[in-house]
Amino acid sequence: MDSRSSYESLITSHYESVWKNHGVLQRWSQGPTWELPSEFGVLEFPPGNTRAMWTYATVGMSQPGDRRGLELHMFSKVQASGIVELLTVTAHYHRTGHPLDLGHTVDFGRPWMPGSSCDHALLSLPYLDGPDLENCEVMERESVRFLWLIPITPQELKYKQRLGLEALEEVFERSRFDYSDPTRASVV
Repeated sequence: MDSRSSYESLITSHYESVWKNHGVLQRWSQGPTWELPSEFGVLEFPPGNTRAMWTYATVGMSQPGDRRGLELHMFSKVQASGIVELLTVTAHYHRTGHPLDLGHTVDFGRPWMPGSSCDHALLSLPYLDGPDLENCEVMERESVRFLWLIPITPQELKYKQRLGLEALEEVFERSRFDYSDPTRASVV
């Protein structure tokens, strides 16, 4: 096994050990996916004993030698191949455009799910899983940060731009919004 495929295996193992579930690798083949690492894909985790929703997680968004490795995940009430596309596009932007990190937002250019007003996403700490998921040393001197990509509305984006990440996350916590509901109303 070469170092790249072992790197992706370590990332996959990290997700599976934290989530106590096995994912199936999905790939989005449209667009300039050749600009992504050849091993890149999105793991699709079905609902399981510890989580009653679908989970989608990048594998290979980070690569050995990256200054700071980053992988992302999203949650959904339903199985949705469109999330594989969104994570692939986000990974492409990160690798070929501007590196992403905690607190950054991405513009999906469309709603994350049909009927949703959430057309952007926020890179947030993985609050549902905590530090067990967030940081992992996948190889010697190679650490990866695992962040949660939360779909947000244009109003929530403007609120974050005006008042900051912490203010938006406080509103999220107070409102107890359902982050996996594509038809949820804006919390601001």
